[in-house]
Amino acid sequence: MTTTEAPAKPAPPRALAKARGRHTLGRALTTVARSVAIFVPVFLVATFVTFALRSLSGLSPARIQLGEEATPEAIARVEAQWGLDRPFLVQYGDWIGGVLQGQLGSSWSNGADISTLIGLGLGVSLSVATFALIIGVVVGFALGTLAALRRTTWVDRAITGFVTVISVMPAFVVGIVLVAVLAVQLHLFPSAGYVPAEQGFGPWLAHITLPALALSFDVIADVARQLRSSLVAAYQENYVTGAVVRGLSPRRIFFVHVLRNGLGPALATLGLKFPALVGASVVTEWIFGLQGFGRFANDSAQAGDVPAVQGVLVVSIALVVTFNLVVNLVLARVTPASQRGV
Repeated sequence: MTTTEAPAKPAPPRALAKARGRHTLGRALTTVARSVAIFVPVFLVATFVTFALRSLSGLSPARIQLGEEATPEAIARVEAQWGLDRPFLVQYGDWIGGVLQGQLGSSWSNGADISTLIGLGLGVSLSVATFALIIGVVVGFALGTLAALRRTTWVDRAITGFVTVISVMPAFVVGIVLVAVLAVQLHLFPSAGYVPAEQGFGPWLAHITLPALALSFDVIADVARQLRSSLVAAYQENYVTGAVVRGLSPRRIFFVHVLRNGLGPALATLGLKFPALVGASVVTEWIFGLQGFGRFANDSAQAGDVPAVQGVLVVSIALVVTFNLVVNLVLARVTPASQRGV
């Protein structure tokens, strides 16, 4: 006598939803853990090297406050006030402890709190960089997608030529042209200055539009090229051929199969672009009269204000790690390969 086993019952939808939620949470926690594992040694090495270079450079707050003609006694007195007469490792340990509590120290130039000074400039730079990134992502994704959908046609060639041209245009040149045309001749935007968002969304947006446009060209070019290449490569994969054979519509093939598999390189590009926009906008900030993070970093370095430079380093590392973590989380959620653990 033979017996047959009853077929297994499918899991209820609620159980499947919980399982997917646990899997998604596990991927997110893994991504966070990897980012932290990278962040900690990079942070320690970068800050330690900065301290070592300061010791080797001979920079001192006494030189800034008293001038080059200061006597050795006066220099020793000022350095003792700043705690520079203590052993190097003790100074480094105290500074790291303060950083972990959100305290970046005081400026050698004027004694002001560095966290406050960086916060003022960072708000300006983050506003411009975020808007530049939004413009770059929207326009770059539109151009890259259109070029991929119209590949090998005149549209594809025109877009490729356009992004090649704007990729070699320096931001300060674009900024000067935008000021001359849109601000001076057409009076559409203010030519310089900054208005905080608390004083009105319209004035704030008007003041950051031109510098954001100047910085967005490089993002547009990189995103468009990366997305176009990855989408064209995705169209050549076997799963797309199988989807065509099954009779799926071109719209469904593009959004479900091609776009999700082709987003990875373009999103990875953004992980490097946003911190670069914040830190590499010194010339653009000069053109538009902005007291931003990049200008503060440049002024601090030229003045030999070591604590301010160290504060800039800490904030820069935090920006890079945070934004890359966000990009990695988005990649883990969007791309099918990440969801399969590939």
